[in-house]
Amino acid sequence: MKNILELLETTAARFGARPAFCDEDRALTWADTLALARAAGSALLRAGAGGGPVALYLDRSALCAPAMLGVLAAGGFYTVLDPAQPPDRVGRITAQLSPVTLLADAAHLGAARALAGPADRVLALDDAFAAPPDAAALDVVRANAIDTDLAYILFTSGSTGAPKGVAVPHRAVLAYSAWAAGTFGIHEDTVFGNQTPFYFSMSVTDICAALRTGACVQVLPRRLFSFPVQLLDYMTARSVNTIYWVPSALGIVANWQALDYTAAPPLRTVLFAGETMPTARLNYWRRHYPTARFANLFGPTETTDICSYYIVDREFADDEALPIGKACDNCGLLVVTPEGRAAKPGEAGELCVRGSFLAAGYYRMPDKTAERFCQNPLQRDWPETVYRTGDLVTENKRGELMYLGRIDNQIKHMGYRVEPGEIETAALGEPGVEGCVCLHDTARDRLVLFYQAKKDLTDALRARLAARLPAYMQPAVCRRLLALPQNANGKLDRGALTALLPTLE
Repeated sequence: MKNILELLETTAARFGARPAFCDEDRALTWADTLALARAAGSALLRAGAGGGPVALYLDRSALCAPAMLGVLAAGGFYTVLDPAQPPDRVGRITAQLSPVTLLADAAHLGAARALAGPADRVLALDDAFAAPPDAAALDVVRANAIDTDLAYILFTSGSTGAPKGVAVPHRAVLAYSAWAAGTFGIHEDTVFGNQTPFYFSMSVTDICAALRTGACVQVLPRRLFSFPVQLLDYMTARSVNTIYWVPSALGIVANWQALDYTAAPPLRTVLFAGETMPTARLNYWRRHYPTARFANLFGPTETTDICSYYIVDREFADDEALPIGKACDNCGLLVVTPEGRAAKPGEAGELCVRGSFLAAGYYRMPDKTAERFCQNPLQRDWPETVYRTGDLVTENKRGELMYLGRIDNQIKHMGYRVEPGEIETAALGEPGVEGCVCLHDTARDRLVLFYQAKKDLTDALRARLAARLPAYMQPAVCRRLLALPQNANGKLDRGALTALLPTLE
């Protein structure tokens, strides 16, 4: 296969009448999805918007999928914008992207026109879906397609304040989705409960595994994550049996012990990624789903979504860290020391990734691309690109990779190198701690632990950490919060906590 649309066409031919993408208001079949994608692709071609970047400015719903696929049908590549994000950030993304058109739903047409400038750069989603398909034009586009064409660009935070656009080709999505579907037994009876926004790389797994297999994607209403019992009831009513969530979302259910108060959805696969999974929260879920498959997935947007994984196959103490496991099939992992050699078992090094999962690089950022997508440092005999993740890992005695933290988040404190993740893992084992983040207050050279709990657990936390960590790793300040801040992806917002450091005594 060369193009993601081949997955859609094959699946629509096999399962045309089965549900494909659903939300509270609609249920699109695979036949519906294909028809809408072809209509939108034809409308974009008539508007002269084929073959370039298209920005999608619409609310998260089942209609997002055929809108994305419509852009691909026109030979272009898409970026999903979040209408809830600050206009300044959305403006910076569109300025960097320079889309040939913005495809907007009815609720955001005005905002899209203000963002785009000329009105003729905006196409209404309803109009695009109502357009008659132009089979001849779509066939010409497909005949010229190759697997290194871009499928989408996902914008991540940049260290300079400028968002980085990760450019992902069809080839990477095809390779990654084949691994995901095969490894986790995704098939036409799978029903995903989608939690992550469509501008976040984790959503690629839900959408593209479904495209490959005929699974159904239920787009879960975001508001229900504030009401976990209602969320579980909704999932049960929609027969959700597979979820791939950020740990913070799983933690909401565990912290409220929501599974104790309602009929549990028929889950058979629980996947998580995006941040460190608190083992105590995982153990809560495992107690309620003793026969389900749980897996810790790990990888950056630059590897489509994931490059390593660990299927949970043994018991873990509440304060024991989970492995990130081993390389996905057809994905190569290297652990490289600062000296540029392969790390030995038990030795820390930077995780580097090679293979077909890799993105093409960063959009319109050649210097940043050259810095992170570079020659394999362990062989110089032929050109071979690896992605330097900036993640510090080591191999344990079982041959599993363990995540130690970000290289740029390492702390030098009292002359020692400190990994915040080790402190956080120890703290999360204290009963009642629902989440935590350890930061370095550089101005005062001290460690600060923010923790979420329903009552003050500072004394108990200090006693626990003192029994498990050396003196130089003891936080000078333990600050309780009723809720840890989260970003738009549902992950812990370390930047918001960093802003609090100057206010602490």
